[in-house]
Amino acid sequence: MNKISEKTLKKVIWRNMFALQWSWNYETMQGSGYGWVVLPVLRELYKDDDLKKMLHTESSYFNTTPVMSHLIVGADLALQEQFGMDSEETIIGLKTGLMGPFAGIGDTIFLTIYRAVFFSIAAYLALSGTAIGLLIPIISGIGIIAIRYHFTMYGYKKGKELAESFGNSLSKITECAAALGLTVVGGLIPSVIKWKFNLTFLIGEKEFIVQEYLDKIMPGLVPLLIVGLSYWLLGKKWMNSTKLIFVLLALGLLLGNLKLLFGLE
Repeated sequence: MNKISEKTLKKVIWRNMFALQWSWNYETMQGSGYGWVVLPVLRELYKDDDLKKMLHTESSYFNTTPVMSHLIVGADLALQEQFGMDSEETIIGLKTGLMGPFAGIGDTIFLTIYRAVFFSIAAYLALSGTAIGLLIPIISGIGIIAIRYHFTMYGYKKGKELAESFGNSLSKITECAAALGLTVVGGLIPSVIKWKFNLTFLIGEKEFIVQEYLDKIMPGLVPLLIVGLSYWLLGKKWMNSTKLIFVLLALGLLLGNLKLLFGLE
């Protein structure tokens, strides 16, 4: 298997640094940008149909804090360098499993805490007339760039160690990555989708609250059904993410007005 050159690796780092979100969209979010970021390595490792197939895989849905994406990219490249096309399923599981947890960590550290601390200090210094307040965002920004660079190298190093330690047992890595990815996606469903049935019936003198009974059957049942419907629709040739948004809007309007439709109080 070909090895990734240092020049190509650095090209990936700088692409990720500044261009990951240039082609952000509602269908794949950072996916198209991710594909472009790793393209130099793919061209170095693959040819013809293999290159097209892996680029399609790498351009699938992806979304995480940009700073944390460097760790995933580094590990991704290390696995591909070691296993080539056999790493495809592992890469999918790795990206799916890590992007959610890394987004939570990254948003907290590099967005909430970092911005609140450094920019607050800079603002107070600027208000007091101290010119150094202008330098703090610049210096901290350079620090973030350095962190992002080292994150890629760290992810690449750890990915190589993982690949070498497992040797030919790629299936173990794939199974673990897939299980992690499915767990994260499953956990995101009820935490992101909050829709509930706001329906109440009177049966005799007893109040029948629909959502309470659905929760007894299975908590998060409605969000799961919505995701299942979306997944099924996206599998149709005539459906895309833009059309799905309008379908879900129409479904929300319909379900949100069930009381009105049925003449309920």
